This record gives sequence, structure tokens and C-alpha cells, in this order.
Amino acid sequence: MGEYVYAQSWQRLLDQAGQPKAMSLASAGPGSGSGSGELKHSAKPWSDAAGTAHSLQTDTAKVKGTLATAHTGAEAGTAGLASMAALKSVLTSWETRLTAVHTECGSVEPILRRTAFAQGEVDAGVKSALAQYSAPAGKGR
Repeated sequence: MGEYVYAQSWQRLLDQAGQPKAMSLASAGPGSGSGSGELKHSAKPWSDAAGTAHSLQTDTAKVKGTLATAHTGAEAGTAGLASMAALKSVLTSWETRLTAVHTECGSVEPILRRTAFAQGEVDAGVKSALAQYSAPAGKGR
């Protein structure tokens, strides 16, 4: 008897709530902007970010070389000037920053590329696994 009352109370709550809708993510539903209501994956943002990281890594190496070349010979005739010490300090600071950006981009690029690939593989695996359930009766079940 207790189970029946329990089931009835749940049924009343479900009836009050209305017909359940299909599960959706906040960022995938039609009310979230221009979404189609389905969550879709694209490797493009990950690949684009990896390409940007690669470009930054390449560019920081070039800029660091250009910066060093621009300072070559700057000390000639400036011995003892405070401005030369300040210039050396700025050069060292920029070399440190550029090295940090170069290193970080070098470490994040392969991670971004692996993420794009892995998500694509997961998507393909899920699609393949679910295909058996959408096949007509007698075919693939």
C-alpha cells in the first residue's frame, strides 16, 4: 500500500510539472541564441587556436632576434649613462617575457591539436555506437 501512495504522489508532481522535454544543454537550445537545439562539435576552434599558438611561437622567436639585433652596438659611446642601464633592463625584461610566451605557446599547441583530434574521435565513436539503435528492426540489432 505504501509504495502505491508513494507512486501516486510522484505522479501528481510529474503531472504538475508537465510533459518532460528532451534533455538539452543551456548552450545548445534554441533559446540560447542561434543554436539548432543540438550540441555540435567542431575541431575548427581547437585547430585555429593551435595555429595561433604556433604563429605566436614563431613570431616571438623572430621578434626576440630582431630586438637583440636592434640593441647590438647600442653601448658604444654610452659608458656610464643611466639611460643605457635602463635600456639593458628593458631588453632583459622583454627577452624574459618573449621567452615565456614562446615556451607557453610551444607547450599548448600540441595539447590543442590533440584535443581537436580526440573530440572528433569521441564523436565518431558515439555516432558509431548509437547507429545500431537507429537501424531498422532486424538490421544491426
